[in-house]
Amino acid sequence: MLHGLLFTLSKSTNDIIYIISSILLIIYIVSLVMVFFYALAQLNLLFNYLKAKKKDKKGLDNSPKFDLNNPDEIPYVTIQLPVFNEKYVMKRLLKNIALLDYPREKLEIQVLDDSTDETVIKTKERVDKLAATGLDIIHITRTNRQGYKAGALKEGLAIAKGELIAIFDSDFLPEADWLYKTIPYFKDEKIGVVQTRWGHINRNYSLLTKIQAFALDAHFTLEQMGRNSKGHFINFNGTAGVWRKECIYDAGNWEGDTLTEDLDLSYRAQLKGWQFKYLVDVETPAELPVVISAARSQQFRWNKGGAENFQKMFKKIIHSDLSFKTKAHCVLHLLNSTMFLNVLIVGVLSVPMLYVKNYFDDFKGYFIAMSFFGISTLIFFICYWYMFKHVQKKSGVKGFLQYIRTFLTFFSVAMGLSLNNSGAVIEGHRRKRSEFVRTPKFNIKSIDGWKTNKYIRKKPSKNVIYEGFLCLYFLFGIVSAWLVRYIGRNELKVYDKECMFGLAPCDAWYIPFDSGLIIFHVMLFLGFGFIFYTSVFKKV
Repeated sequence: MLHGLLFTLSKSTNDIIYIISSILLIIYIVSLVMVFFYALAQLNLLFNYLKAKKKDKKGLDNSPKFDLNNPDEIPYVTIQLPVFNEKYVMKRLLKNIALLDYPREKLEIQVLDDSTDETVIKTKERVDKLAATGLDIIHITRTNRQGYKAGALKEGLAIAKGELIAIFDSDFLPEADWLYKTIPYFKDEKIGVVQTRWGHINRNYSLLTKIQAFALDAHFTLEQMGRNSKGHFINFNGTAGVWRKECIYDAGNWEGDTLTEDLDLSYRAQLKGWQFKYLVDVETPAELPVVISAARSQQFRWNKGGAENFQKMFKKIIHSDLSFKTKAHCVLHLLNSTMFLNVLIVGVLSVPMLYVKNYFDDFKGYFIAMSFFGISTLIFFICYWYMFKHVQKKSGVKGFLQYIRTFLTFFSVAMGLSLNNSGAVIEGHRRKRSEFVRTPKFNIKSIDGWKTNKYIRKKPSKNVIYEGFLCLYFLFGIVSAWLVRYIGRNELKVYDKECMFGLAPCDAWYIPFDSGLIIFHVMLFLGFGFIFYTSVFKKV
């Protein structure tokens, strides 16, 4: 009787485990497929990008352009500089902007200053000195930060003299001929925005800056050029671009209900029929965050904003008269940040899936889905190689080996940021409102220059403890590659045990561990380990 009861309980427990495993497997496969679809979209963008580069080499860009040597064709331009507590970069910014080459009678500069510290007074003094030289520059302050950056841009727009509005964040340093490279494209009255590619003045400062530069380079080559060349939607990147004032008003003006007001207005404008022009060969240098807290904050804002805009724009896109392909790229573009959530789900579930795979024979066939992640990674690897060659100007064996190291490092750390970014994505999809947290700027002149910056966050993120736990969790995942051999119902025989411990000769093809996920778990372990260590100890 007792034996029968134990058998019944054992069978019941096994059934429960089977049901739970089935549910987890479904979630796991759905997340893998989502990542795979995103990878396919990236592959399509690569093809578009390569075709566009080939077209550029042939000089086939016949876009109408203003002749800025003709005074009658020179449009009035307002430059907006939205700033907030920029103690370390304001002097550099104003000096750089004052050197821009453009007819002074057709140029206005607005310093939109929402600062709450002593920089307000110093900035006003610098603006007054520049104004005394004959430069049309004004210092605009507000009594509140309503709408944050979007609110400041909106208030400045209301009194802007220019028909074209160039926008630069405080860490951007456009070259003197920047306006002459961008403004001519507005002769085409359908053009609402001209966006340039970001450069990175401190790319090689640290491993953290190298990784950020790599990710941004992929966006500003494959994604922006790949979409724009085929007429798909792209986004104004918040800075280093020019808007037509009429386009801003026609699209409904700046709104502060998302953390990425630039993406929001970009989609509203393109849904109105405005066209964007992306200039991949016009680089605007800027500074990357050098401390992990600043990088986290920036990533959080960008990823939450992407999810917020998906919620805001999805129905408008689906019900628009856009082509199916453009709609698909729009949706995947706005779901870009959600990929971090899918990667986190795949990573966390991959460890129990390792046990499920070796415990239930019924599920073995379904684990072909694991190959989706491998194929997706291969697609990303190929796509980013072309980006790397274009931006870094490196090829050959030496360049390829450097790329492999860079890609694996980037991929590991990107997965290590998935917890931080997934929290942002969940908040964004829930439409949970939060403050626009600026990214502190540094103007680093020495390796330890960041230490004196008063704006950086001193305490580690609250997520750090969970990232440390996940680092250990994926270490357990690595060890599990060997442990699962002990629980496999039909795989581990006495011969296998003796082979594993050197008590008997092994078959030539015998592998004493499940190798399917071990590389994935090593990368996750290193990625979360890097984020944890940098956040708690190294900081940069």
